Amino acid sequence: MTIKLYCFGESGNSYKAALALELSGLDWEPVFVDFFKGAARSADYLEQVNNMGEVPVLVDGDIRLSQSGAIQQYISDKSGKFAGSDADKYEVLRWVLWDNHKLSSQAGMTRFLMNFLPEDKRPQEVIGFMLGRLKGAYTTLNAHLEGRDWIVGDGLTNADISCCGYLLYPEPFGFDRAEWPNIDRWLKNIEQLDGWKHPYDLMPGHPSDRA
Repeated sequence: MTIKLYCFGESGNSYKAALALELSGLDWEPVFVDFFKGAARSADYLEQVNNMGEVPVLVDGDIRLSQSGAIQQYISDKSGKFAGSDADKYEVLRWVLWDNHKLSSQAGMTRFLMNFLPEDKRPQEVIGFMLGRLKGAYTTLNAHLEGRDWIVGDGLTNADISCCGYLLYPEPFGFDRAEWPNIDRWLKNIEQLDGWKHPYDLMPGHPSDRA
């Protein structure tokens, strides 16, 4: 049975789930959610897909999951990949939770405010505050990656898939890879994986669709 992933290309959280599915080798297909036209807040979506009004949502037979971290763990349990060794599994989880709280949540909001709101609606004081918070997160990740190819262990895990979720997008949100050499090297490792795809190539939906 083909796994369905409700998603859209601009969503970094969707990308975490889509990339995990793509690299796992599981059979899956994207289901486009027209987020910017309010599809995720429609009565049908809230009732039939996700009462939290968010993406991504994974549907595999009778299984329905939202929240990227939970979806990544489901993919790991089903495919046997990305969870880390028994010795590393809690370290992988630690970094997934760190990303969800310290990196992706702040990068996602800052990217939205800087790129997807009308220019006259962008709250500059909030953006400035968030850029400062993000610099702290980039500093933490860059320091951790000193001398490491991967965040945990000797290969790709959910820690990497989670933390890279927003950092591979081209829109500005206070992140310049050239300023963070260890992060840049690590992202190149991910981009060189067999089967890797850019978020706009992996999922439907692109900013140019709304131009």
